[in-house]
Amino acid sequence: MVTSIFIDGAEGTTGLQIRTRLEGRDDISFLALSDDERKDREKRAGMLNACDIAILCLPDDAARESVSMIENPDVRVIDASTAHRIADGWDYGFPEMDPGQAAKIANSKRVANTGCYAVASVAVLHPLVTDGVLPSDWPVSINAVSGYSGGGKKLIAGFEDPNAVEKIDTPFRVYGLNLGHKHIPEIQFWSGLERTPIFVPSIARYREGMIVQVPLHLAALPGKPTPDAIHDILSTHYEGRKFVTVADLVQGEGAPVLDPEDLNGTNELRLHVYASKDGTQAVICGVLDNLGKGASGQAVQCLNLMMGVPEETGLLEMALL
Repeated sequence: MVTSIFIDGAEGTTGLQIRTRLEGRDDISFLALSDDERKDREKRAGMLNACDIAILCLPDDAARESVSMIENPDVRVIDASTAHRIADGWDYGFPEMDPGQAAKIANSKRVANTGCYAVASVAVLHPLVTDGVLPSDWPVSINAVSGYSGGGKKLIAGFEDPNAVEKIDTPFRVYGLNLGHKHIPEIQFWSGLERTPIFVPSIARYREGMIVQVPLHLAALPGKPTPDAIHDILSTHYEGRKFVTVADLVQGEGAPVLDPEDLNGTNELRLHVYASKDGTQAVICGVLDNLGKGASGQAVQCLNLMMGVPEETGLLEMALL
């Protein structure tokens, strides 16, 4: 069976990556509009109602508009924007989040793809909150660094194009300092946190790859969990999953240096638990490709589930792209 796909916003970074990862598959056909036609609301509506699955790679307001234009009850949607990530009637597109999440996505009509920072944050926090080792009202802090590709075409041009109107020369920049980054509601909701976490993102002068860090004072937590306990909870939660893995616990001296580009070209998210020698402190890190598991790779994984094919279809070869 061939599934027809319409990527609304196919010319953007995420849309282009999704298209590239799907090309060559004989179980997919693409519906597309010309550059002129995609500005025509009526033609867009026609495509949105003619496809089997629409993938939205648009700004939030445009994504909401696209959803509002869908009248065909058989059309299913994957939205890569922030618009519907905590909205009623939408399933969260993180298949590994809970044992039943992949089945929810497979049967869903409306799937909200995860944010790049958010998927790593939720991957760390959700199992700990669910297990009870991390109280839901705990004051959580999250620090992260991403390659500039996550900022879209304008930011990419700022770093790469010497003739860009807004050329960026700095090697590193911290942003979101109003503590209101758009991923925060998603992180809080799907992690199960009652208290809004402090989230401080940053961009560095490299194109692709991400590290998200969650530091914890273990000795201050109720029950004073050990580093081994934290590591065991995460390892058990993601046991047997292809795309979320947990590295060996590292405690005390000898911790390696993490490279945010380690998993570029993959759909993997790898979690690390590093702890102090006395076991009173730990930092849990998630490493991923912000354009892979943090965007287009995750969308393709969800698409595979919705199509009823193995979720790894076309994703184990991502490193070849």
